[in-house]
Amino acid sequence: MRVLVTPSTVEGPLADALVLAGVEVLEADDDSSPDLGIVDLSTEPASAVRSARDLVAQGVPVLVVLPPDRLPLIESEPWWEDFATTPIDAVELRTRMRRMVAGNQDEDRLVYEDLVLDTATYQAELAGGPVDLTYMEYELLKFFVQHRGRVWSREQLLSRVWGYEYFGGARTVDVHVRRLRAKLGEERAGWITTVRSVGYRFG
Repeated sequence: MRVLVTPSTVEGPLADALVLAGVEVLEADDDSSPDLGIVDLSTEPASAVRSARDLVAQGVPVLVVLPPDRLPLIESEPWWEDFATTPIDAVELRTRMRRMVAGNQDEDRLVYEDLVLDTATYQAELAGGPVDLTYMEYELLKFFVQHRGRVWSREQLLSRVWGYEYFGGARTVDVHVRRLRAKLGEERAGWITTVRSVGYRFG
């Protein structure tokens, strides 16, 4: 789970709770799309609320963290999906985050920026138009979208996407990545990054 926190939190109870929750905290200038936004109203509430509205406009669900005496700040606001009061309980925070992310995912649709994968029909759309993918191209792209941000070796991709029974070499992965990049187009080919001497990362 990738979380964008505003204002940026590098230390303190909220940061500690996020570490315990095992989430990836994105930097404000990170180009990756967060799964969830956490808005801390403990300090600079006016600025935090503006940032929250920006996240909502991007389709990112927002969890508010605030002291109990500041609840009136959000009672009439429609943009937040859930809130947690301080002091932060790490277990409660993790539970709320997971429920929110799960509730905002369509089991049959995977979305990354303007890419949409329908896992029920094996159709792919890019910027509203169809993308013609082979079965294994689709499976590889689906795996990448489901596990974006992590580096995978060619051997891991062969095992996880093609299966343990597959005896093809690493070149199989390279060929499929090259085809995917071509079908994604020049502007989006960089979604799949080559990590030298390791493998590939998506997103």
